[in-house]
Amino acid sequence: MTAPAVEAVLAEHAELELRLADPAVHTDAATARKLGRRYSQIGPIVAVARELSAARADEATARELAPEDASFAAEADELAARIPALERRLAELLVPRDPHDGDDVIMEVKSGEGGEESALFAGDLVRMYQRYAERRGWSTQVLDAVPSDLGGYKDLTLVVRSREPVADGVWSGLKFEGGVHRVQRVPVTESQGRIHTSAAGVLVYPDTGEDADVEIDEKDLRVDVFRSSGHGGQSVNTTDSAVRITHLPTGIVVSCQNERSQLQNRARAMEVLRSRLQALAEEEAAAKASDQRRSQVRTVDRSERIRTYNFPENRISDHRVGYKAHNLSTVLDGDLQGVVDALQAADRAEAVG
Repeated sequence: MTAPAVEAVLAEHAELELRLADPAVHTDAATARKLGRRYSQIGPIVAVARELSAARADEATARELAPEDASFAAEADELAARIPALERRLAELLVPRDPHDGDDVIMEVKSGEGGEESALFAGDLVRMYQRYAERRGWSTQVLDAVPSDLGGYKDLTLVVRSREPVADGVWSGLKFEGGVHRVQRVPVTESQGRIHTSAAGVLVYPDTGEDADVEIDEKDLRVDVFRSSGHGGQSVNTTDSAVRITHLPTGIVVSCQNERSQLQNRARAMEVLRSRLQALAEEEAAAKASDQRRSQVRTVDRSERIRTYNFPENRISDHRVGYKAHNLSTVLDGDLQGVVDALQAADRAEAVG
């Protein structure tokens, strides 16, 4: 912890306060949102820095008055005992954090090997994330979905949003979910009662959208339009309003069918594509920069098996941090916080070194 670092944060906080008080700033919603998130992000640092400064000043004053009144000596000792904890807290807050922690999130959940059972498990994961979002006061919106015949999902894209700009936003809670999720249970399609293992993949990345620092050449895009479909593939729309965009250089494909018009679906699909390309660029930059810390508990691809959901034992296991708990039923009902806390603790420990 250095005094210049604290002073820099205090100066930035004061500047942001002035800018956010300017009505002209709020004519640009994207800029206002970005400033609001940063203001919220550094708010806890400012609060602890001010509390520490006040404690030090009060201790000094109490020491000066102690010779005249013994009660001030006791007050000074009490303040002196508080200061080391405040210093440690401030040092923790000053550790560089993920710049996307306050961002909203886009999640893609895809069934894997295992046919209908895998699609049903993908549906379980989607509901788990939706219910977890409800518990956190976040909103969710399905942008695109390819349902399976029995009520699961072959492929689904979900955006999760915080209702207000906060330092610890949706990304801070869900950024560890990318990877392979494995399930062990007796499928509804199994007549002999045998336990099967199947998996679903999750891709998660910040919803940077219009704020993404990427350029997209229209010549690199293939845009297809089609009719929205429901369970079993039946059409639920009489017009070709759904949009699928393929980014030819990377092969990334995004679809959106749940907005009201083709124009709205295209605009939202482009935001998703920009977010995907931004996440890809950041991961590639992190891989090239050998001195940049790369989290061992977060991945944006689906190649790593990260978690097992064992139904016979009602057990959930996260293989990255050794987390195990026998509360699978409540986790699938949205009580995911225990797993999230364990992953965040491991990530913080790695950051502090």
